[in-house]
Amino acid sequence: MNFPLVDPDSRFAVVGDLRLHFKRSGSGRALLLLHGSASSIHGFERVAARLSTSFDVITLDLPGFGFTGPRPDRDYRVSTYVDTVAGFMSELGLERFSVVGNSLGGNIGWNLALAVPARVESLVLINATGYPEKSLPMGIRLARNPILRPLLRRGLPRRATERNLRALVGRPSMVDEAMVDRVHAMMSLPGNRSAFVDFANTDQEDRSHLIPRVAVPTLVLRSVSVDGQHFGRDIPGAVEVSHPTGGHLLPEEDPEWVVARIRDFLGGNPDPHSDRTRQDGSRP
Repeated sequence: MNFPLVDPDSRFAVVGDLRLHFKRSGSGRALLLLHGSASSIHGFERVAARLSTSFDVITLDLPGFGFTGPRPDRDYRVSTYVDTVAGFMSELGLERFSVVGNSLGGNIGWNLALAVPARVESLVLINATGYPEKSLPMGIRLARNPILRPLLRRGLPRRATERNLRALVGRPSMVDEAMVDRVHAMMSLPGNRSAFVDFANTDQEDRSHLIPRVAVPTLVLRSVSVDGQHFGRDIPGAVEVSHPTGGHLLPEEDPEWVVARIRDFLGGNPDPHSDRTRQDGSRP
């Protein structure tokens, strides 16, 4: 499957020496959606489309991924991501915003709430990372293998991308050809695969002891099958809602459920795309 160099609705913002790829739609309160590692803004497409009826939705390709591509300095520390994201939102002229983050995006989100608490209105963590005991995805484990590292920088078979995706979701049958093609194409863009190896081998500081200091309203969305998540326990006043069957990629696996939870938490108009009853029957 062939992908264009950019999407028709692509935009770019320059922050330092980075040219960041993003999309923006809707109006209202600003809502920043941050994807996880080895992903891109495409993983939030269906969530973004639904939320844009009520919010000013911004999706960003984090450095090292998607159409943003690798950092020239190869610095993939979470603290550096936080500085970049804060600078990006300032470049857009947005001093106050809410953050929705999946996996790595959630890790950046809660660290952003600690770094610039006056700017983050609300926080939604979706299977976020940040606790040291959390299991590592297969892709990161492979990228840390000293024998495989140089091979992964040069390329990865499409079937390996498919295996990794199927291991990340609760229902492997949802991983179709289009999803595999898209993820594989994004990871195969110039420099992205090598950037992922650099990211996977970055020594990240353990800041989990600081999580109880997060002081913004927080919604925790987690799949019961995903380990190493204690945000609902540790963030004062946090609301936690569990998905009974999902895996790590909830924004792609069940976007309607994710959107319903976010709307319940942040407010906003009902989702016009669906009238499906909520799976868990609860309101946070």
